[in-house]
Amino acid sequence: MDGNFGPTEQILWPVSVFSGIIMCKIVYEITCLISLRYFKAYNKLSKLQKIEWNNRGFSTLHAVLAAAVSFYLVVISDLFKDGACEELMINRKSVLSDTMFGISLGYFLSDLAMILWFFPSLGGKEYVLHHGLSMYAIFFSLILGKAHIYVLMVLFSEATTPFVNLRWYLDNAWQKSSKLYIYNGMALFLGWLVARILLFIYFFTHIYLHFDQVKTILPLGRYSLAIVPPVLALMNVFWFWKIFKGMMKTLSKKRHTK
Repeated sequence: MDGNFGPTEQILWPVSVFSGIIMCKIVYEITCLISLRYFKAYNKLSKLQKIEWNNRGFSTLHAVLAAAVSFYLVVISDLFKDGACEELMINRKSVLSDTMFGISLGYFLSDLAMILWFFPSLGGKEYVLHHGLSMYAIFFSLILGKAHIYVLMVLFSEATTPFVNLRWYLDNAWQKSSKLYIYNGMALFLGWLVARILLFIYFFTHIYLHFDQVKTILPLGRYSLAIVPPVLALMNVFWFWKIFKGMMKTLSKKRHTK
C-alpha cells in the first residue's frame, strides 16, 4: 500500500477529490442561474424541488464524465488489453484512472452530504446505500492500486444517470405527455439494460475468467468484490423492474389517448 502512495499520489488524490467537490458546487450554481433565465418551469418549483433540480445538474455532468473516461480506459486505450504489458490486469492503473476515482469520490461525498442533509427529499435509504458502497469500492481500489478495471466498469453504469435526470426534469416541468418524455423513457430502459444489467453479467464473467489474478488481492479486497458488486447488481435489477413498469404504463396511456 505504501508503494501506491508515492509523491504523485500524495498530490493527485487530494487535488482530484477536492476538484470533484468544487465541480459539484460550480455546476450547482450554474444550473441554478441558467434555469432561472431559460426555464419557466423552474420558477414554479418549490424550494426543495429547485435544490433537487440543481443537484441533478452536477450529477449529470459527473455521469457523462465518468462514463466517457471509463469507456476510454476500458475499451479504447491499451491499458487493460490482454498482452498490452507484462503487469497483471488486476494491478494495472493510470494517472487518469486515479484522477477519475478522486473526482468521483468528491462527487459522491457532495451528493451524499446533500442527500443526508435533506433526507429523504433527495433520495431514500437505497441512495445512501448505493453511494456508500460506491465510495467504499472506489476508495479501496484507489488505496490498493488494484482492480481499477472493475471499478471503471461499475462507473460506466453512470451512463444511465442523464436519462434518469431528464425524466425527472420533464416530469417536474409538466412534460410527461411529450414525445421527448416517451423517447427518453425508452432510451433509459435500453441504456439500463446494457449498462446496468448486461454489463454486470460481463463484469462477473470477467472476474470468473481472471479469478487467478483476483486471488492475488488482499482478502478484504476479494471479499469486497464478492459482496459490493452483487449488492449493486441486485439494486440495479430492482430499479430496472421499476423502470420497465413505468415505461409500459406510459406507453399504455399513450395508446389509449390516440
